[in-house]
Amino acid sequence: MTRARVEEFEELRPLLFSIAYRILGSVGEAEDAVQETWLRYQGAAVRPASAKAYLSAVVTRVCIDVLRSARVRREEYVGPWLPEPLLTDPYQDPERAAELADSLSMAALLLLERLSPLERAVFVLREVFAFGFPEVAAAVGRSEAACRQLAVRARRHMDEGRPRFEAGRTEREELAARFFDAFAEGDVESLRELLAADVAIIGDAGGKAPLWNERGTFGAGKAVPLLAAFAPAFRHIGGVLERREVNGRPGAILRDRDGKVYSAWVLEILDGRIRTIRTVLNPDKLRHVGPVADAWAALREANRFRRSAPRPPGPPV
Repeated sequence: MTRARVEEFEELRPLLFSIAYRILGSVGEAEDAVQETWLRYQGAAVRPASAKAYLSAVVTRVCIDVLRSARVRREEYVGPWLPEPLLTDPYQDPERAAELADSLSMAALLLLERLSPLERAVFVLREVFAFGFPEVAAAVGRSEAACRQLAVRARRHMDEGRPRFEAGRTEREELAARFFDAFAEGDVESLRELLAADVAIIGDAGGKAPLWNERGTFGAGKAVPLLAAFAPAFRHIGGVLERREVNGRPGAILRDRDGKVYSAWVLEILDGRIRTIRTVLNPDKLRHVGPVADAWAALREANRFRRSAPRPPGPPV
Protein backbone atom coordinates (compact mmCIF):
# COMPACT_ATOMS: atom_id res chain seq x y z
CA MET A 1 0.00 0.00 0.00
CA THR A 2 1.46 3.35 -1.03
CA ARG A 3 0.92 6.76 0.45
CA ALA A 4 -0.45 7.84 -2.94
CA ARG A 5 -3.23 5.24 -2.66
CA VAL A 6 -4.18 6.49 0.82
CA GLU A 7 -4.26 10.07 -0.40
CA GLU A 8 -6.39 9.11 -3.42
CA PHE A 9 -8.91 7.40 -1.19
CA GLU A 10 -9.12 10.26 1.31
CA GLU A 11 -9.63 12.75 -1.50
CA LEU A 12 -12.53 10.67 -2.82
CA ARG A 13 -14.02 9.75 0.58
CA PRO A 14 -16.58 12.64 0.54
CA LEU A 15 -17.87 11.53 -2.86
CA LEU A 16 -18.04 7.89 -1.78
CA PHE A 17 -19.98 8.74 1.38
CA SER A 18 -22.36 10.97 -0.55
CA ILE A 19 -23.08 8.20 -3.06
CA ALA A 20 -23.55 5.64 -0.28
CA TYR A 21 -25.83 7.83 1.84
CA ARG A 22 -28.15 8.58 -1.06
CA ILE A 23 -28.42 4.91 -1.95
CA LEU A 24 -28.89 3.71 1.64
CA GLY A 25 -30.49 6.62 3.53
CA SER A 26 -28.40 5.73 6.57
CA VAL A 27 -25.34 7.54 7.90
CA GLY A 28 -24.06 4.49 9.76
CA GLU A 29 -24.54 2.11 6.84
CA ALA A 30 -22.97 4.62 4.45
CA GLU A 31 -19.90 4.96 6.68
CA ASP A 32 -19.63 1.16 6.88
CA ALA A 33 -19.90 0.92 3.09
CA VAL A 34 -17.09 3.43 2.65
CA GLN A 35 -14.93 1.51 5.13
CA GLU A 36 -15.58 -1.74 3.28
CA THR A 37 -14.62 0.03 0.05
CA TRP A 38 -11.33 1.09 1.60
CA LEU A 39 -10.58 -2.47 2.72
CA ARG A 40 -11.17 -3.75 -0.81
CA TYR A 41 -9.06 -0.95 -2.30
CA GLN A 42 -6.33 -1.65 0.21
CA GLY A 43 -6.32 -5.31 -0.77
CA ALA A 44 -6.42 -4.77 -4.53
CA ALA A 45 -3.37 -6.33 -6.15
CA VAL A 46 -3.26 -3.86 -9.03
CA ARG A 47 -3.72 -0.12 -8.79
CA PRO A 48 -6.69 0.83 -11.03
CA ALA A 49 -6.29 3.26 -13.91
CA SER A 50 -9.01 5.50 -12.42
CA ALA A 51 -9.35 5.51 -8.65
CA LYS A 52 -12.62 7.44 -8.89
CA ALA A 53 -14.25 4.95 -11.26
CA TYR A 54 -12.97 1.95 -9.32
CA LEU A 55 -13.94 3.21 -5.87
CA SER A 56 -17.32 4.49 -7.00
CA ALA A 57 -18.07 1.10 -8.51
CA VAL A 58 -17.01 -0.74 -5.36
CA VAL A 59 -19.01 1.44 -2.98
CA THR A 60 -22.06 1.15 -5.26
CA ARG A 61 -21.89 -2.64 -5.30
CA VAL A 62 -21.47 -2.74 -1.52
CA CYS A 63 -24.49 -0.47 -1.13
CA ILE A 64 -26.65 -2.57 -3.45
CA ASP A 65 -25.90 -5.65 -1.34
CA VAL A 66 -26.65 -3.75 1.89
CA LEU A 67 -29.87 -2.32 0.48
CA ARG A 68 -31.14 -5.73 -0.55
CA SER A 69 -30.71 -7.05 2.98
CA ALA A 70 -32.01 -3.82 4.51
CA ARG A 71 -35.32 -4.17 2.67
CA VAL A 72 -36.25 -7.09 4.91
CA ARG A 73 -35.37 -5.14 8.05
CA ARG A 74 -37.39 -2.14 6.91
CA GLU A 75 -40.43 -4.29 6.24
CA GLU A 76 -40.28 -5.32 9.91
CA TYR A 77 -39.59 -1.79 11.16
CA VAL A 78 -41.92 -0.45 13.85
CA GLY A 79 -43.85 2.58 12.57
CA PRO A 80 -42.87 4.92 9.71
CA TRP A 81 -39.29 4.67 8.44
CA LEU A 82 -37.34 7.86 7.72
CA PRO A 83 -33.74 8.31 6.54
CA GLU A 84 -31.15 9.12 9.16
CA PRO A 85 -30.77 12.93 9.38
CA LEU A 86 -27.68 14.38 7.77
CA LEU A 87 -26.54 17.84 8.87
CA THR A 88 -23.70 18.32 6.39
CA ASP A 89 -23.07 16.70 3.03
CA PRO A 90 -19.27 16.24 2.85
CA TYR A 91 -19.26 16.31 -0.95
CA GLN A 92 -18.92 19.92 -2.01
CA ASP A 93 -19.53 21.03 -5.59
CA PRO A 94 -20.51 24.74 -5.69
CA GLU A 95 -21.59 24.55 -9.33
CA ARG A 96 -24.13 21.82 -8.54
CA ALA A 97 -24.97 22.68 -4.95
CA ALA A 98 -28.71 23.07 -5.57
CA GLU A 99 -29.04 19.75 -7.40
CA LEU A 100 -27.04 17.94 -4.74
CA ALA A 101 -29.12 19.48 -1.95
CA ASP A 102 -32.35 18.47 -3.69
CA SER A 103 -31.18 14.87 -3.98
CA LEU A 104 -30.34 14.90 -0.28
CA SER A 105 -33.80 15.94 0.94
CA MET A 106 -35.83 13.43 2.92
CA ALA A 107 -38.61 13.73 0.37
CA ALA A 108 -36.21 12.67 -2.40
CA LEU A 109 -34.71 9.85 -0.32
CA LEU A 110 -38.18 8.53 0.44
CA LEU A 111 -38.98 8.54 -3.27
CA LEU A 112 -35.77 6.59 -3.89
CA GLU A 113 -37.05 3.99 -1.43
CA ARG A 114 -39.70 3.08 -4.00
CA LEU A 115 -37.08 2.06 -6.55
CA SER A 116 -35.35 -1.29 -6.88
CA PRO A 117 -31.75 -1.39 -5.62
CA LEU A 118 -30.40 -1.29 -9.19
CA GLU A 119 -32.69 1.57 -10.23
CA ARG A 120 -31.68 3.49 -7.15
CA ALA A 121 -27.96 3.01 -7.75
CA VAL A 122 -28.24 3.94 -11.43
CA PHE A 123 -30.29 7.05 -10.64
CA VAL A 124 -27.84 8.25 -7.99
CA LEU A 125 -24.77 7.73 -10.14
CA ARG A 126 -26.27 9.10 -13.37
CA GLU A 127 -28.75 11.78 -12.31
CA VAL A 128 -27.13 13.06 -9.13
CA PHE A 129 -23.41 12.68 -9.77
CA ALA A 130 -23.47 12.78 -13.60
CA PHE A 131 -21.47 9.60 -14.19
CA GLY A 132 -21.33 8.47 -17.80
CA PHE A 133 -23.22 5.33 -18.75
CA PRO A 134 -20.02 3.31 -19.26
CA GLU A 135 -19.06 4.06 -15.64
CA VAL A 136 -22.58 3.35 -14.39
CA ALA A 137 -22.67 0.04 -16.27
CA ALA A 138 -19.33 -1.02 -14.80
CA ALA A 139 -20.48 -0.06 -11.31
CA VAL A 140 -23.73 -2.05 -11.31
CA GLY A 141 -22.62 -4.92 -13.54
CA ARG A 142 -25.17 -4.37 -16.30
CA SER A 143 -24.91 -3.37 -19.95
CA GLU A 144 -25.10 0.28 -20.95
CA ALA A 145 -28.40 -0.37 -22.70
CA ALA A 146 -29.84 -1.94 -19.56
CA CYS A 147 -28.61 1.00 -17.46
CA ARG A 148 -30.25 3.46 -19.82
CA GLN A 149 -33.56 1.63 -19.36
CA LEU A 150 -33.08 1.57 -15.57
CA ALA A 151 -32.35 5.30 -15.61
CA VAL A 152 -35.48 6.07 -17.62
CA ARG A 153 -37.69 4.06 -15.26
CA ALA A 154 -36.09 5.57 -12.18
CA ARG A 155 -36.38 9.12 -13.53
CA ARG A 156 -40.03 8.58 -14.38
CA HIS A 157 -40.85 7.30 -10.90
CA MET A 158 -38.95 10.18 -9.28
CA ASP A 159 -40.60 12.81 -11.49
CA GLU A 160 -44.07 11.40 -10.77
CA GLY A 161 -43.52 11.71 -7.02
CA ARG A 162 -41.88 15.13 -6.90
CA PRO A 163 -43.99 18.19 -6.01
CA ARG A 164 -44.49 20.64 -8.85
CA PHE A 165 -44.10 23.90 -6.93
CA GLU A 166 -41.53 23.41 -4.19
CA ALA A 167 -40.41 26.60 -2.45
CA GLY A 168 -37.02 28.13 -3.23
CA ARG A 169 -34.25 28.29 -0.66
CA THR A 170 -34.94 31.88 0.46
CA GLU A 171 -38.65 31.29 0.87
CA ARG A 172 -38.00 28.05 2.76
CA GLU A 173 -35.66 29.78 5.19
CA GLU A 174 -38.04 32.67 5.84
CA LEU A 175 -41.04 30.43 6.45
CA ALA A 176 -39.00 28.11 8.64
CA ALA A 177 -37.80 31.01 10.79
CA ARG A 178 -41.38 32.18 11.26
CA PHE A 179 -42.52 28.66 12.09
CA PHE A 180 -39.89 28.03 14.73
CA ASP A 181 -40.57 31.44 16.30
CA ALA A 182 -44.29 30.64 16.43
CA PHE A 183 -43.60 27.20 17.84
CA ALA A 184 -41.31 28.55 20.57
CA GLU A 185 -43.97 31.07 21.59
CA GLY A 186 -46.87 28.64 21.29
CA ASP A 187 -48.48 31.15 18.90
CA VAL A 188 -51.58 29.32 17.69
CA GLU A 189 -52.65 31.90 15.12
CA SER A 190 -49.22 32.08 13.49
CA LEU A 191 -48.95 28.30 13.41
CA ARG A 192 -52.36 28.08 11.77
CA GLU A 193 -51.25 30.61 9.16
CA LEU A 194 -47.99 28.82 8.38
CA LEU A 195 -49.19 25.22 8.22
CA ALA A 196 -50.96 23.81 5.18
CA ALA A 197 -54.51 22.62 5.79
CA ASP A 198 -53.39 19.05 5.07
CA VAL A 199 -50.11 19.27 6.98
CA ALA A 200 -48.67 15.98 8.23
CA ILE A 201 -46.40 15.35 11.20
CA ILE A 202 -44.57 12.07 10.65
CA GLY A 203 -42.37 10.63 13.38
CA ASP A 204 -39.82 7.83 13.18
CA ALA A 205 -39.17 6.37 16.62
CA GLY A 206 -38.68 2.75 15.62
CA GLY A 207 -40.51 1.72 18.77
CA LYS A 208 -37.64 3.12 20.86
CA ALA A 209 -38.94 6.60 21.77
CA PRO A 210 -42.35 8.12 22.60
CA LEU A 211 -44.56 9.48 19.83
CA TRP A 212 -47.80 11.44 19.74
CA ASN A 213 -49.20 9.11 17.16
CA GLU A 214 -47.33 6.21 15.58
CA ARG A 215 -49.22 6.61 12.32
CA GLY A 216 -48.69 10.37 12.18
CA THR A 217 -50.77 13.47 12.83
CA PHE A 218 -52.68 14.81 9.84
CA GLY A 219 -54.41 18.13 9.24
CA ALA A 220 -53.85 21.57 10.70
CA GLY A 221 -56.83 21.11 13.03
CA LYS A 222 -54.86 18.46 14.94
CA ALA A 223 -51.31 19.64 14.30
CA VAL A 224 -51.70 23.24 15.50
CA PRO A 225 -52.98 22.49 19.03
CA LEU A 226 -50.48 19.66 19.32
CA LEU A 227 -47.51 21.90 18.52
CA ALA A 228 -48.84 24.78 20.63
CA ALA A 229 -49.28 22.46 23.63
CA PHE A 230 -45.86 20.89 23.21
CA ALA A 231 -43.95 24.20 23.35
CA PRO A 232 -44.53 25.05 27.05
CA ALA A 233 -43.78 21.45 28.10
CA PHE A 234 -40.55 21.51 26.09
CA ARG A 235 -39.51 24.77 27.74
CA HIS A 236 -40.42 23.40 31.17
CA ILE A 237 -38.05 20.43 30.85
CA GLY A 238 -35.22 22.75 29.74
CA GLY A 239 -35.40 21.80 26.08
CA VAL A 240 -33.41 23.75 23.51
CA LEU A 241 -34.31 24.05 19.83
CA GLU A 242 -31.22 24.45 17.65
CA ARG A 243 -32.09 25.57 14.15
CA ARG A 244 -30.09 23.64 11.58
CA GLU A 245 -30.23 22.70 7.94
CA VAL A 246 -31.08 18.99 7.89
CA ASN A 247 -30.79 17.02 4.65
CA GLY A 248 -30.51 20.27 2.73
CA ARG A 249 -33.80 21.64 4.11
CA PRO A 250 -34.75 23.88 7.06
CA GLY A 251 -34.89 21.93 10.26
CA ALA A 252 -33.85 21.76 13.87
CA ILE A 253 -32.19 19.58 16.45
CA LEU A 254 -34.10 19.37 19.73
CA ARG A 255 -31.83 18.94 22.75
CA ASP A 256 -32.22 18.57 26.47
CA ARG A 257 -30.78 21.01 29.02
CA ASP A 258 -27.42 19.21 28.83
CA GLY A 259 -27.22 19.39 25.05
CA LYS A 260 -28.16 15.76 24.40
CA VAL A 261 -30.31 15.05 21.35
CA TYR A 262 -34.05 14.32 21.57
CA SER A 263 -34.91 14.46 17.90
CA ALA A 264 -34.25 15.99 14.50
CA TRP A 265 -36.97 17.92 12.66
CA VAL A 266 -37.14 18.59 8.93
CA LEU A 267 -39.67 20.88 7.25
CA GLU A 268 -41.09 20.37 3.77
CA ILE A 269 -42.49 23.62 2.36
CA LEU A 270 -44.77 23.79 -0.68
CA ASP A 271 -46.98 26.54 -2.08
CA GLY A 272 -46.01 28.95 0.69
CA ARG A 273 -47.01 26.63 3.54
CA ILE A 274 -45.39 23.94 5.63
CA ARG A 275 -46.74 20.70 4.21
CA THR A 276 -44.81 18.09 6.19
CA ILE A 277 -42.88 18.01 9.46
CA ARG A 278 -40.69 14.92 9.68
CA THR A 279 -39.24 14.06 13.06
CA VAL A 280 -36.58 11.43 13.72
CA LEU A 281 -36.57 10.19 17.32
CA ASN A 282 -35.13 6.70 17.01
CA PRO A 283 -31.97 6.96 19.15
CA ASP A 284 -30.15 4.58 16.81
CA LYS A 285 -30.56 7.17 14.04
CA LEU A 286 -29.36 10.11 16.14
CA ARG A 287 -26.09 8.89 17.65
CA HIS A 288 -24.01 10.39 14.85
CA VAL A 289 -25.53 13.81 15.69
CA GLY A 290 -24.41 13.64 19.32
CA PRO A 291 -25.11 11.98 22.68
CA VAL A 292 -28.78 10.97 22.78
CA ALA A 293 -31.14 12.18 25.51
CA ASP A 294 -33.49 9.96 27.49
CA ALA A 295 -36.81 10.75 25.79
CA TRP A 296 -38.77 8.51 28.15
CA ALA A 297 -37.46 10.44 31.18
CA ALA A 298 -38.40 13.66 29.41
CA LEU A 299 -41.90 12.31 28.87
CA ARG A 300 -42.28 11.53 32.57
CA GLU A 301 -41.16 15.05 33.44
CA ALA A 302 -43.54 16.49 30.85
CA ASN A 303 -46.38 14.44 32.29
CA ARG A 304 -45.74 15.91 35.72
CA PHE A 305 -45.96 19.33 34.10
CA ARG A 306 -49.17 18.28 32.37
CA ARG A 307 -50.85 17.45 35.63
CA SER A 308 -50.31 21.00 36.83
CA ALA A 309 -50.96 22.74 33.50
CA PRO A 310 -54.37 23.60 32.02
CA ARG A 311 -53.52 22.07 28.63
CA PRO A 312 -51.77 18.72 28.25
CA PRO A 313 -48.46 18.51 26.41
CA GLY A 314 -47.61 15.60 24.21
CA PRO A 315 -44.45 13.50 24.39
CA PRO A 316 -41.28 14.61 22.60
CA VAL A 317 -41.56 14.59 18.82
